[in-house]
Amino acid sequence: MKICVIGDPHGCLDKIKKINLSKVDLILLTGDLGSANIARKISFENVERKKKGLSVKKYSNSIRKKAFLEAYNSSMRVVKYLKKFAPVYTIFGNVESSNSSTRRKSKIMGLDLPFLSKDINAFSNVRVINNRIVNFNGVRIGGLKYFLDTNWVQEFKPSDYGLMLVEAKKQASKAKKVLNWFGKLDILVCHQPPYGFLDKVNAKFAPKQWQGKNAGSKTVLRYVKKYKPKYVFCGHIHEGKGMKKIGVTTVYNLGVAGHKIINL
Repeated sequence: MKICVIGDPHGCLDKIKKINLSKVDLILLTGDLGSANIARKISFENVERKKKGLSVKKYSNSIRKKAFLEAYNSSMRVVKYLKKFAPVYTIFGNVESSNSSTRRKSKIMGLDLPFLSKDINAFSNVRVINNRIVNFNGVRIGGLKYFLDTNWVQEFKPSDYGLMLVEAKKQASKAKKVLNWFGKLDILVCHQPPYGFLDKVNAKFAPKQWQGKNAGSKTVLRYVKKYKPKYVFCGHIHEGKGMKKIGVTTVYNLGVAGHKIINL
C-alpha cells in the first residue's frame, strides 16, 4: 500500500500538481491547507507593533473577510484536486478555522462565512481527522491538530505572556490526553514538529527576535519517545524541512507542499 504525505499545502496547487499520485492509495496532509499571506502579514505586523510598545492595529471587517476567504478558497481548491486520486485525510494547522471559530468570527464581523471543516467532510472520500485515530487497511494513523504548547510561550515570550500561558496549559493538557489515548501508532500526523527536531525558526518573514529558536512541541516529543510510532509527519516550521530519527521513529518535516511516499 502506498501512502503519500504532503506537507503544509498553503494553497500551492501548482507544486502539488507535480506529484505523481496515479498509484497512491491514501493521501495525508499536515494542515495549513490554504494560503495565508494576508493573515500572516496582519499577524506579524502586530507582533512588531507590540514589541515597540504600540497598540494592536485594528483591521476592517472587509480585510479580515478577505484574509479568511483567501485561506478557505485555496484550501478547497487543494482538497478538490487531491480527492480525484485517493482518499484524503487531513488535520488542521494554525491557518484553518474550526466551525466554532468561524461562528465567532461571523458574529463579530456580522458576516456569513463558510465552514471549512463542514465543507471538507461533505466530500465522500475526504476526512478531517483532528484528534482522531483512523485505521486504513490495517495502518493505524493518529491525527493531532495544531495546539499551542507551553514551551512555545515560554521560549517566544509573546507580549500577552500571562494569558497565552494559561491558554497553552489548557491546550497542551488536552493534546497530551489525546496522544496518550492514541497510544501506539504506525503514523502520527501533526502540525508542529517535535521540539528540537526540524523546528528551528529561520524564515526571513519571521520577527527578528524569533530567529534561531526552536518552535516545536515538547508534548509531541515526549509522546514520540514514549510510544515510538514508526513515522511522524509534520510541517509548520517550513525552513526545517528534512528528515530526522528519534530512536526508532522517522520524523519528516515536509515543509510547504513537499511530499513523501511510503510503502506499508
